[in-house]
Amino acid sequence: MTVYAWRGRNARGELAQGKLDALSESGVAEQLLAIGVTPVDISPAPSKADTEGSGWWARLNREKVTMEDILIFSRQMFTLNKAGVPILRAFAGLQGSANKPAVVELIKDIRSSLDQGLELSSALARHPKNFSIFYISMIRVGEITGRLTEVFSRLSSHLEFEREVRERIKQVLRYPTFVFSALIIGLVVINIFVIPVFAKMFANFHAELPIYTRIILGFSGFMVAWWPLLLMAAIVGVMAIRVYLGTPEGRYQWDRRKLTLPIIGGIILNASLARFARSFALSSQSGVPLVQGLTVVAQSVENTYLGSQIEQMRDGIERGESITNCAAAAGVFTPLVLQMLAVGEETGELDALLFDIAEMYERDTDYKIKRLTATIEPVLLVIMAGLVLIMALGVFLPLWSMGQAATGKGGGI
Repeated sequence: MTVYAWRGRNARGELAQGKLDALSESGVAEQLLAIGVTPVDISPAPSKADTEGSGWWARLNREKVTMEDILIFSRQMFTLNKAGVPILRAFAGLQGSANKPAVVELIKDIRSSLDQGLELSSALARHPKNFSIFYISMIRVGEITGRLTEVFSRLSSHLEFEREVRERIKQVLRYPTFVFSALIIGLVVINIFVIPVFAKMFANFHAELPIYTRIILGFSGFMVAWWPLLLMAAIVGVMAIRVYLGTPEGRYQWDRRKLTLPIIGGIILNASLARFARSFALSSQSGVPLVQGLTVVAQSVENTYLGSQIEQMRDGIERGESITNCAAAAGVFTPLVLQMLAVGEETGELDALLFDIAEMYERDTDYKIKRLTATIEPVLLVIMAGLVLIMALGVFLPLWSMGQAATGKGGGI
């Protein structure tokens, strides 16, 4: 196939342009007319060799595919499937209307896979960085059951909740992170640039300086003399932590401990359990077998520890135990949730009650996120007070000590 650049006008007469793969210019025209665009100009797009000088810089600075892009993709696919648009024509329209180069390449590759005869789930599985295992599994279930439109609708709602939770947490943590970073930078600047000036001035006096001043001067001298080694040690430490977290044991231990972190541990746990309940409900309602659904859901919670607990639930169900007993053995659900699971299992309304459990965890997560600012403020105030005190001692205590040394009063404070 050849890549063609095209310009045309949509149904409202607005100018549109883009690129499409086709065997000929007439093939491009057919695709454009199918999506309601009247072509004005169609010509072969410049080859990679023509743009090699600037292409590497463009690729380096190209934006990646984000969760919001996948959310928009899911909504668009839901609308197109609901309208009865054939899938190849739907992807041709999405490729022609996308403005983000990374999204265009993603849709282009998926469309190429579909042209080769692959199923949509298999085409999406070629991009594991953009589509999660749960997403791909739900698409596969939709293909098998013929409910792909409904699956795209549910996935859109699922991704919307995921995005809202992450954005709220980022918004709450943005101000504390900025303040804490500014204080740390100020502390480093004072110890490296300000205190050494006082140290040179103190060298002209032969009086004994207070112990606090000597500690500050010693710490500043250590940072000035050994900052390359300290910087290297920090880099090596960060790399070592990343390598450790990249191992199965390291990821498992970190995922387990972050659920018990003060302030944010409860938010992470509730958000993960809400993701579990909604994912389990979606897979069960879509007709996925219970054991297979739990296998997929265990990988969708994005927490190795919780995933292992869900896999233990799956193993218990395979042995013939009830869902409620397996959930109780996992040790991560509250008694209220266990009671709701028992009722759902007895009445056969497990899907509906799982959605209720998901909404309950989502409301609890939303409430805790709203309270996060009020919870962080006292902790942030204490940290700020400590750092300001250190910076104040670093500036004013040497001045006081210098005055004492100048008047011959070298006693301690």
